[in-house]
Amino acid sequence: MSDQADLVARFWKTLKADRTVMLGLSEVEGGHAQPMTALFEGDHSGPLWIFTSSETSLVSALGSETLDGILNFVSKGHELFATVQGRLCLDTDRATVDRLWNPAIAAWYAGREDPKLRLLRFEPGAAQIWLNEHSLMAGVKMLLGADPKADYKDKVAEVRL
Repeated sequence: MSDQADLVARFWKTLKADRTVMLGLSEVEGGHAQPMTALFEGDHSGPLWIFTSSETSLVSALGSETLDGILNFVSKGHELFATVQGRLCLDTDRATVDRLWNPAIAAWYAGREDPKLRLLRFEPGAAQIWLNEHSLMAGVKMLLGADPKADYKDKVAEVRL
C-alpha cells in the first residue's frame, strides 16, 4: 500500500473511532465551524452524515442549497490531523435517517419524527492528512542535530476522498 493510501485508510479508521469533527461552510460563515458527530457507512469513502437541529446556524445558512463546506478533524490522541473540502447539503431521505439512527442520536431528539431533526450530507473532496505519530522522537532527533523533516515527508498526503 502506498504512503498516501495508508494515510487515507488511517484517516477513515480513526474517523470511524473518534467521529467528532469541526464542520462549517467555506465562505458563507467566514470559515466558522462547529463541533459535530460524523457518521459514515462501510469502511471508507462516501458521504459523511451529520444529525443536527433546524435551529443551528449551519442549517440556516444552508437553506435548500448545496454549498462548499469544510471539515476539520483531529484524532483523540492527536496522531492524525485532516482538513477536508467538500459539498454540504440538507438530506431529507427518511431511509437514511432510519438506517443511521442509534441511541446516541436518539438522546438528543424527541424521536425520528422530531420536527427539529435535520440530516446533513457532506460529500468529501480534496483533503490534506497529516500523521503525527512520532512527534516526541522528532524532538529528540532535532535536539541531537538531525533534521526531523526527513522522517516527516511521508506523513503528509494531499488526496481526493
